[in-house]
This record gives sequence, structure tokens and C-alpha cells, in this order.
Amino acid sequence: MEYSVQKLSRLAGISPRTIRYYDQMGLLKPARINSSGYRLYGQAEVNRLQQILLYRELGMGLETIKEVINSPSFNELKAFREHLSQLLEKKAQLESLIVNIEKTIASYEGRMTMSDQEKFEGLKKKMIQENETTYGEEIRQKYGDDVVDQSNQKFQGMKPEEYEEMTRLSAMITEKLEAAFQTGDPASGLAQETAELHRNWLSYFWKEYSKEAHAGLGQMYADDPRFTAYYDKKHPGTAAFLRDAILIYTGMNE
Repeated sequence: MEYSVQKLSRLAGISPRTIRYYDQMGLLKPARINSSGYRLYGQAEVNRLQQILLYRELGMGLETIKEVINSPSFNELKAFREHLSQLLEKKAQLESLIVNIEKTIASYEGRMTMSDQEKFEGLKKKMIQENETTYGEEIRQKYGDDVVDQSNQKFQGMKPEEYEEMTRLSAMITEKLEAAFQTGDPASGLAQETAELHRNWLSYFWKEYSKEAHAGLGQMYADDPRFTAYYDKKHPGTAAFLRDAILIYTGMNE
């Protein structure tokens, strides 16, 4: 069966404009164009669109999706199994948050007592699981299972005031990095303040700090398209700028 742009958009629940945009960026080409100039999509394109929308649902950027599904090593069945695994993890995250909220409601209603530690438990588990899903394989390959497991344990055991300070630091890094990027100079005072804040933020996750590991993480931000997409979402080039600032801060820029 073949689908026109209109029929495919209704089938997938997205706009015809989105289908055309996917074609324009080389993400979803039609199977053929008929004599009247209409795009027509077959089963292979339907399957590809399903993959695209699943990756979007999991938070992946379009350029990253394009890189993944255009790779010669891309395997549809393997990808669907990965989708299932990630969605099951999301389900576990939601269930953990639901339990946390139910406890909070019971606490407000006087039916139980909830410790400050418990109030943040679900949120911390969600952050750990999301990080594992998105970056776990690469981080474990780079730093080893022991280091990553220790980091997760340290984060999970974080006190409420530590969690609040970590969250505040994260917001400060985002704000400072944006201002520093505007200077165009990774050696500027603002850029080096950002690198210092980043080091302080890492102390909430790492058992011990090392300049080499810090520099390696900065390099990963610029090399891995998922990290790059996160930092470059507002200003392209931000990930590379942060890497350069960290390399200068750690003295690893030579």
C-alpha cells in the first residue's frame, strides 16, 4: 500500500508540513514521486517514520536521528528492542514518581510520615535512570562500571540540602555558560568561572576529582552528538566552547 503525504500524516498523527520537512532534511524520502508530482510512501517509509517518531518520543534530536538511522549498521529489529528497553525504563521511572507523590499526599493528609530523604528519592532515581538510558554505555566504556556505579550511589544518597545546591549549581552553569559563550573566548573570566562551577557540580557525582577526567568529560561533550545536541540547543558551538574552557581550566589545552 502507498500513502500520500496527507494520508501518511493522518496515519502517523503528525502534520503534512512535518512529513515534507523530514523529506527536505533527508530524514524521510518518499518511495517515489508520481507523474503528477505527488510524494508517495510505501511500507519501508512507514516503518522508518515509526522509528523517527519513537526516537523523538525518547527525546532524540532530528540530526542525531538522521545520523543513527542512516548508519550502514542500523538494524530495525535491534532498534525496536532498544526502544522497548528504554520505554520500560521510563515506565519504571514514572512508577517510582507515582509512589513518591502518593507518599507525599499521604504525608500531607497525616496518614504517614515522610522523611526529607524520601521526598527526593523518586526524583533522584529518575535522573539516574535517564542518564543511564541516554549516556550509560559511553560513560561506562570511558570510566568503567565501578566509577559509574559509585557515582550513582553517591547521587542517590545525597541529602536534601545537597540536592538543592546541586540543582542551583546546574542552573548557574547554564546561565554563566550562555553569557561566556557570547564573549567568544574560552579563556575569559566568565568561561573560567563556568569551568570552576562545572568542577564543583561534578563533586556531587564523582568520588574524587581529577583534571584528566574533567578534560575527558569536556571532550565527550564536543564529540558525542547527544551531549552536543544538549549544549548546542540554543547556540550551536556551545559544547565545543565548554570543552575548550574546561581544557584551559585543567591545563590540558596544550
